Amino acid sequence: MDSARADILAAESHLQAHGWIGRHNESFRHLPPPDLPTWQGQPATDAACDAPPLAGTGWTLLPMGQTPAHGVDARWLDALDPAQRAELFAGLPPPGEGGDAAPFAWAHRALCRQGLRLRVQGTPGKAPGEQDTVWLQLRHQPRAQAEAPLLVLDVDEGVRCMLIESHEHDPAVCAHGLTQNLHVHIRLARGARLQHLRVAAPGPQDRSAHVVHATLAADAHYAQALVATGGSYHLQRCVVQLQGAGAEARHAGLLLAGAQAIDHHIFSRLDAPRTTSQVEALALASGSARAVANAYTRIAAGSDDASVRQRLSGIALDGQPRMVLRPHLEILHDQVQAVHGATWGALPADALFYARQRGLDETTARALIIDGMARAVLERCLIDADGTRLLTEWLDSGWLHQAIARHLTLKEPAHG
Repeated sequence: MDSARADILAAESHLQAHGWIGRHNESFRHLPPPDLPTWQGQPATDAACDAPPLAGTGWTLLPMGQTPAHGVDARWLDALDPAQRAELFAGLPPPGEGGDAAPFAWAHRALCRQGLRLRVQGTPGKAPGEQDTVWLQLRHQPRAQAEAPLLVLDVDEGVRCMLIESHEHDPAVCAHGLTQNLHVHIRLARGARLQHLRVAAPGPQDRSAHVVHATLAADAHYAQALVATGGSYHLQRCVVQLQGAGAEARHAGLLLAGAQAIDHHIFSRLDAPRTTSQVEALALASGSARAVANAYTRIAAGSDDASVRQRLSGIALDGQPRMVLRPHLEILHDQVQAVHGATWGALPADALFYARQRGLDETTARALIIDGMARAVLERCLIDADGTRLLTEWLDSGWLHQAIARHLTLKEPAHG
């Protein structure tokens, strides 16, 4: 038996022996994930939902704008080939280190068939502070009814990278519900900076779990602006470890639950002095939607002058959606600054009133207010000049405006 097959069988055996995520798991008790068979993969019921053999891993890498993507090393790897699988998983933490979400990691290890390793390197001869900014766009299209894609991204010392990563289910390619258990590993070397805009738009019948792991060395900066729509089950989980002094992480989650479900987790570990973590989430929900925003930050002993800020907000647009906002702080050191809070309610009545005074109908006024709130959340995450340009170029595509318009016209599914 080759090593790749042995690794897959070991992961399957672990799941059978230890079971799936329990119903009383603290992180998942408000929105439990589907049972294990959902994530193990079943034979396709429609061949049109499986990509042709030459379709690759589903990842498409493109440069953005007029900026050449110097120093980008990309390798698409086959996880069923022992040598390529060893390269794909090299240096990654074992599934057992996934904490209370470890079953997702074991299921991913068992089902993963392909992945992409991406390294962004500096320009030879240039000092870390003089490196050109690398602009990239990464798109993933599902290639099977059940899949476990993998992305490993390394950014070298002093390199600046701007990345748009998008996941969208095209119903014209496959009208069936899909299951996706995606894992992303991001590793920033000393002084590296990554501005990361993630767009996750599953279909209404899809079951999706995206787990992002990010580790930051000294003086590294990571900003992730997430825009996610609801699905039959949709988990967005980000675990950030600030391991070096002066590291900084910002995370913004714009959750468009519609009449569906979305579960958003952001876990931050501050393990060094002068580290900074900022987390913000805005959940917009309608009808009988279920939306959870769960922020947990741990400040370790010895983290002098660490700074933490958590801000969670939920707005019910109509109906009676269920929203759970859970900020958590675990502080094991005295010399720190920490602020957290959560608010929920309806759209501001005064803002709606003044918008109507300008002659706008109610639907247009509501869309204008929601669009402004959504943009503000993302702008507070991508705050430097390159981040502003990245966000502006994406907003100019009209995707967010169209998503909000669809969000406002969603109706509850008929029950009969």
